[in-house]
Amino acid sequence: MSVAIVTGASRGLGEAVATGLARTGWSLVVDARDRVALRAAADRIRAAAPEGIRVVDVAGDVTDAAHRQALTDAAVALGGLDLLVNNAGVLNISTFISAPSLDAARAEMEVNYFGTLSMCRAFAPALAANGGGAIVTIASTAAIRGHGFGAGYTASKGGVDALTRLIAVQYGAANVRANCICPGGVDTPMTGGVFATDEAQARAKRHVPLGRYAQPEDIGDVAVFLLSDDARYISGQTFPVEGGATIA
Repeated sequence: MSVAIVTGASRGLGEAVATGLARTGWSLVVDARDRVALRAAADRIRAAAPEGIRVVDVAGDVTDAAHRQALTDAAVALGGLDLLVNNAGVLNISTFISAPSLDAARAEMEVNYFGTLSMCRAFAPALAANGGGAIVTIASTAAIRGHGFGAGYTASKGGVDALTRLIAVQYGAANVRANCICPGGVDTPMTGGVFATDEAQARAKRHVPLGRYAQPEDIGDVAVFLLSDDARYISGQTFPVEGGATIA
């Protein structure tokens, strides 16, 4: 049975990726820190999946070694591990490098970068030992542009982008692919509705060539493609998914 782990899957982008994978036939281990929200999301993902697709929810923190072992055990119980989606992240909405405290910046680095690094350290070798697989990391256009949301978020997402290329090089010979998605503005619970206001929609019409900010499914569908065999010769790449805003 084909099995994927999706972190940060209790809402937003993570739930959209997990739902897309379940619809295309992948059984899942889904993770988030909020046990109640994760359980509810897992129920929604199961409801959208074909008969026979299994969805196991394992609540915890990706920076915790015991939790990563629990994810491993759940994946093995489902039949192994083929895909890993590193989506878990936090955001401190601040626009200036001097605004967030160093503690806030460290907290973002701990989850966004070191959480992703820890997951990849745990699971990239497992994918290699299993004959190969695919990894998708979720960064942000903050990783490749100058806008950002403060030092912690921007640096952590830049690190995720660079780390993804390193994984692609170091594990490519073992048939493990790794690609990074950099979303722009996305209307998710984590962004707190800032991309759904009338002002934001007017701003999108001015600055985003496609004229709108993204919905989680816009990012999830790209992740599903990159994890599929249709993308079998794509690795080490960074994909801005932002309606053309970066080039504009």
